Amino acid sequence: MKELNQLPLPGADAQAHSDALLAQLRHSITAADGWISFARYMEEALYTPGLGYYSGGSRKFGADGDFITAPEISPLYGSALAAQVAQVMSLSARQLIEVGAGTGALAADLLTALEASDMLPERYDILELSGELRERQAQTLQARVPHLAARVRWLDALPASFEGCIVANEVLDVMPVHCLVWRNGECHERGVSLSDGQLVWAERELDARLATAVQALPVRIDGPDEYASEICLASRAWLAEWARSLQRGALLLIDYGYPQAEYYLPARSTGTLQCYYRHRAHTELLQWPGLNDITAFVDFTASAEAAYDAGLDVLGYTTQASFLVNCGVLQLLEKRGPSDGADYLRAARALQRLIGPHEMGELFKVLAVGKGIGEPLLGFTRGDRTHAL
Repeated sequence: MKELNQLPLPGADAQAHSDALLAQLRHSITAADGWISFARYMEEALYTPGLGYYSGGSRKFGADGDFITAPEISPLYGSALAAQVAQVMSLSARQLIEVGAGTGALAADLLTALEASDMLPERYDILELSGELRERQAQTLQARVPHLAARVRWLDALPASFEGCIVANEVLDVMPVHCLVWRNGECHERGVSLSDGQLVWAERELDARLATAVQALPVRIDGPDEYASEICLASRAWLAEWARSLQRGALLLIDYGYPQAEYYLPARSTGTLQCYYRHRAHTELLQWPGLNDITAFVDFTASAEAAYDAGLDVLGYTTQASFLVNCGVLQLLEKRGPSDGADYLRAARALQRLIGPHEMGELFKVLAVGKGIGEPLLGFTRGDRTHAL
């Protein structure tokens, strides 16, 4: 609870919102014989209609929210990404889907850059579950690119068939994960139960599906000390759905994470799960459900293998820094004016956050998977790390 003592307390309305979700979680746990997986808890905490973190009405992104994503840091991010999107569309079809579009800033930046290069998509679809975020995205587009806003539409589900480019920026990290704990080589699943009406951790034996996934890991965790980590079965199923839908084109997955050999390092013995609350990170995962963003680092090896097993080609894997540089972000910065000008200096500071090795540049990775793409992708021409997956 030490971390919570350092966090600002929620207001009365926010606390009431969390209490309402907590009541629903108690009902779910009771109905499931007193225990639910952490994946089920995470799903309800983030996505319960009207109450979950992403489906409620609270502001998540930006200075007034809980975290800031790359598109809010600098428009250079979207402008550089547009070069890769344009290449994929030129090799498939001029259609674009953005999954989880946040504030709509990336959509506005992509449309602006693609218009400038005469590569506007015939259709820009946004796959977004949150009604509040859909409204905010529409407002952003109307304010920044009103002449292109009519080109955008919102989807409720994956299309049955699609050709073109799909962009998923910080989507995999908020997919529900199963929590695992090893002791002396024995693995159990850590889930959520109740004690005097409060949410508490509780463990169970692995079911057959999880046991198979654990056995398939290329690492063995058998030390005497407790070791906790996660497996995201939801992302594997999600990628399999895209494999069925995508006929020609590429899916660009951008997120923070590691290849599997780094994901299960001995030093990472407490796992990768964390919460974001008012720009503060903490690990009190069961506190204030509905008010915290809950995330887990991405196992990019598992994602690439799931995509490949479902019939997609692995087209590239690299750091965000290498990807953006390959896509011309430094040349875009030079166009901001003289290097001693105020606009240039502001843009350069923002870009440092995106590509600096001690900021987002190394921690964030880009994985491209797809079908029918016969040319090397621009973003992976130098620094491709596919061999490390």
